[in-house]
Amino acid sequence: MSTSSLNSAAAQAEATVPVGTETPTVTSLGPASAVTSTSVAEQVGDRIWTITSGVSPVQVGAFDPVGKTVDRKFSLPTGAGAWAMTHIGTDLYIGLYTPGDVYRVDTITGAATKVAQFGPFVWSIAATPDGKIVVGTYPDGGVHEYDPATGATKSYGAAIAGEQYVRSIAADATTIYAGVGTKAHLIAIDRATGERRDVLPAKYADRTFVATLALDGTRLAAGLSPTGTMLVFDTTDLSNPVEVQTPGGDQYVTAITLSGDDIYLGTRPSGTLYRYRDNALTRLGSPYDGAYFNRIFVEGSASGTIRAELTSQVVDFDEASGTFTGTDLGQAGLPPAPEQVMALAATPSSVLVSGKAGVQVHDLAAGTSTRTFLPGEAKTMTPVGKSVYLGVYTLARLWQMNPDGTDLHELGQVGNEQTRPTDAAYDDRSQTWLVSTEPDYGKYDGTLVEQHLVSGDREVHRGVVPHQSVRSVTTADGVAFLGGATRNSLGTDPILPEATVVAFDQRRNKVLWETAPLSGAQTYSDLALYRGRLYATTDDGRLAVLDPGTGKLVTSATLGTGQSQLTIARTGLYGTDNKRVFKITPNPTGAPAVSTVVDGLGAQVYSYPLITTSYDGNALYTIKGRDLVRIGGLR
Repeated sequence: MSTSSLNSAAAQAEATVPVGTETPTVTSLGPASAVTSTSVAEQVGDRIWTITSGVSPVQVGAFDPVGKTVDRKFSLPTGAGAWAMTHIGTDLYIGLYTPGDVYRVDTITGAATKVAQFGPFVWSIAATPDGKIVVGTYPDGGVHEYDPATGATKSYGAAIAGEQYVRSIAADATTIYAGVGTKAHLIAIDRATGERRDVLPAKYADRTFVATLALDGTRLAAGLSPTGTMLVFDTTDLSNPVEVQTPGGDQYVTAITLSGDDIYLGTRPSGTLYRYRDNALTRLGSPYDGAYFNRIFVEGSASGTIRAELTSQVVDFDEASGTFTGTDLGQAGLPPAPEQVMALAATPSSVLVSGKAGVQVHDLAAGTSTRTFLPGEAKTMTPVGKSVYLGVYTLARLWQMNPDGTDLHELGQVGNEQTRPTDAAYDDRSQTWLVSTEPDYGKYDGTLVEQHLVSGDREVHRGVVPHQSVRSVTTADGVAFLGGATRNSLGTDPILPEATVVAFDQRRNKVLWETAPLSGAQTYSDLALYRGRLYATTDDGRLAVLDPGTGKLVTSATLGTGQSQLTIARTGLYGTDNKRVFKITPNPTGAPAVSTVVDGLGAQVYSYPLITTSYDGNALYTIKGRDLVRIGGLR
């Protein structure tokens, strides 16, 4: 955990545990993080329609590319966001997640009607030439159909047994094409009989996803992850696709548009726009490093207007000058809204809250907040001296910035098939920033990353927690303590029956001990060293107290029913489970006492509970609803 080395605060917390009743004061600092973030777009007539993600309620907006404004906007009553849009005539169809509702929007009147639901998550959606809607879903990996004329739905079942994701979908008069992961498949389904076959050539079977599909006539283009490869099929003979490999190490093709004889595609992480013409791939440019192309639009002939919708912008590309001109959607009329946050950290001057495509910087002196753009999602933030170090999803990228959000720059990538940083800590003795990670979809074995801040060298230890992803990390005196998670990554089945905790000597690169202290635990959500003991929380609400020298279980307790995160303040060891803040008071003769400090948080966070300690150690910061709150008056 990033707060395990709170400098003087941690040292004083080790010295004494006060006795007494907490009388906390809770102060709201306003929305923790506010964002305009989109993941999908569709052009209907002369408007580009998009929808926000990660905020509640989600907002649908129509962008006028001439006037540069969002001139129509409304909210939907359900859903946390969307990855899927298509249209038939002037009717827009939106596939949501949480839950997987499908809405029809009459773009003439603005009326929005829920017409179907397909489980918890719609990943992809497309229109057929005969006026039906086909849908790809998670976690059933299913393919479904909705008929707007009758309101009837039908299911084709799972695209392929054992896979959870239909990330992309397209259809012609006879066939549905389903792009599958976490083990890549391209499934062609006969719309009349339901018969199916995998048309992805065997040499691409090691890919994780067929993540993007575009179909025009008999040309089908497919983007493969994580190699940034595009395949171009002739649907009259699917056996010999043309391979188009993007250069420079890009791993994702996030958008593909077919326009006449040309194919336009956008890649990540570089954020580059390419054109494929006459069997040649041409780099057109990049609006900014890390740009995420949701959709590319081409108006007119091959030399017409090229436009793209990104995470929070619409950009126009001028091919003559090779430049992009962007319009921020928030400023255009789709304003930021409070989001589910992802990470939390405190510095002497600020509290930092991360979310989609940025970090919200709360200035403690001014009482204001500003947002720093980040091409990704900071899953961990670790203040060290005058810098803050960020572990960023996707691609497990490592970044550095100042506490006020300035001078943001990338240090590098973890590689080793890793994509999601899960936790981080700083080891004073070795001046090393430690990051734990989860592997890419469908992959096994997470890592411990040692980023040596003085030399800039990086060591990546994969599989140091055997057959697991590494969920949590804390450190002291050159020893890293790691909490495992049996689910290696999304789309995998556990290898082990229960998770383990590992002690790892950083200097000798040697595992000192490994233990499974609590029977049946699947994840050790967080770790903290406090008063000579190692505290480990589980995903099912239990607490293990270990001897850090041997890994022996000293005692245990119950915290609640779910995951918890821990932090050390001057007055003791605290934690949160999103419902409440609690204090853990050690007991030399038995299990520690657990007492509630603040209740009724109802924290709406993206994944894991969030709590951190102020730089001086006198207060806690956590999330209540979607607000950042300060808890003072601790005793």
